Amino acid sequence: TMTIHNEEHIVDVHVRSGVYSSDTIFDYTHGYIATRLFSRNACFIMKIKKELIPELQEIGHLAFERETMKDVYSPNNVWAQFQPGNSRLGNFKDWILYGKHIENLCTGLPLYQ
Repeated sequence: TMTIHNEEHIVDVHVRSGVYSSDTIFDYTHGYIATRLFSRNACFIMKIKKELIPELQEIGHLAFERETMKDVYSPNNVWAQFQPGNSRLGNFKDWILYGKHIENLCTGLPLYQ
């Protein structure tokens, strides 16, 4: 499921698929995406690259398009492959940088950038 919070410039994406379940937050205000993978008990954070990641308004259109058409090819599909290296627990400075929504998602988990 996807929830778009236009007033906060946040998109929440929840994937419920057993071992592949995850929650992802696109925080356009702070410019970061965080994905919490439940099977790995970890948070992966990446900077939003405007040339690769659809803008907030476009995500809503793509989601609507995909739901109504069920299987639409779009050149704007976003795939990311994380190659975790060193992890660390978030601290006060991280949460200022990433924002409260990502803090709520990732607090207490190892962070990978």
